[in-house]
Amino acid sequence: MPSAIRPAPPPDCPACPRLADFRQANRALYPAFHNAPVPSFGPADAGLLIVGLAPGLKGANQTGRPFTGDYAGDLLYATLLQFGFATGRYGAHAGDGLQLRGCRITNAVRCVPPQNKPVGAEIRTCRPFLLPELTAAPAPRAVLALGKVAHDSTLTALGRKLSAHPFRHGARHDLHVGEPSGGPALFDSYHCSRYNTNTGRLTEAMFHDVFAGIRDWLDAPDRR
Repeated sequence: MPSAIRPAPPPDCPACPRLADFRQANRALYPAFHNAPVPSFGPADAGLLIVGLAPGLKGANQTGRPFTGDYAGDLLYATLLQFGFATGRYGAHAGDGLQLRGCRITNAVRCVPPQNKPVGAEIRTCRPFLLPELTAAPAPRAVLALGKVAHDSTLTALGRKLSAHPFRHGARHDLHVGEPSGGPALFDSYHCSRYNTNTGRLTEAMFHDVFAGIRDWLDAPDRR
C-alpha cells in the first residue's frame, strides 16, 4: 500500500537563511513563480526514486514540479517516457498531464539556491526531508542519484560510508549487501544539466544506458 504523507518543508521554510532570503527576492522579481520548497513528484510507492540536486531558478522554482521547465527536465522526462517510467506528454509545466509510473522524483535540497549551488549546511539541513523518501514503507528498491551531491546526501541519509561507495557515472551500489536493515540499489549518473550535456560529459546515449540498467534490474524476476 502507498506510504503515508511524508514530511515536507513549509512554504516559508526558514531553516536555511540564505535560501529564505533568495526566495523572498525571487518573489519580488518573479511574483508568478512557485518560489517555495518544491515537493516530490510521483507515486509514494514507486520502486525507483530519482534524487536531483536542487530546483532551477526558472525551472522547478517557477513551475513547482521537479525538473519541470528547465533544460535538464527535457532530457530526464523524455528518458522516463522512453523507458516506461512516465505516461502522457511532457509540456514543461506542472499542468501538462504527465504522470510518473513506478518512479518518484525529489531533490537533495528543496529550495532554489543562488547560482544553482547549495552549500554544505543547506544540504545537511534539508536531509531530514530526503530521509523519509528513502525509508518510508514501501521503500524504493532503486535510487538514481543525479550527480555527486545527490549521491553523497543519499548515502549519508542512509547512514552509509561515502568511502565504501564512491560516486561514478554508471555505477550500481548494492546497499542491501551485508546490511541487516537492507537497502536499495543506488545507481549513479552525471546530472543531466545543460552544462554536462553541452560539454559532452553526459550524452543522451550515456543517460539512456543508465536507465536501461535500472529497468533491467527492476524487471528481474526475483524483484518483481
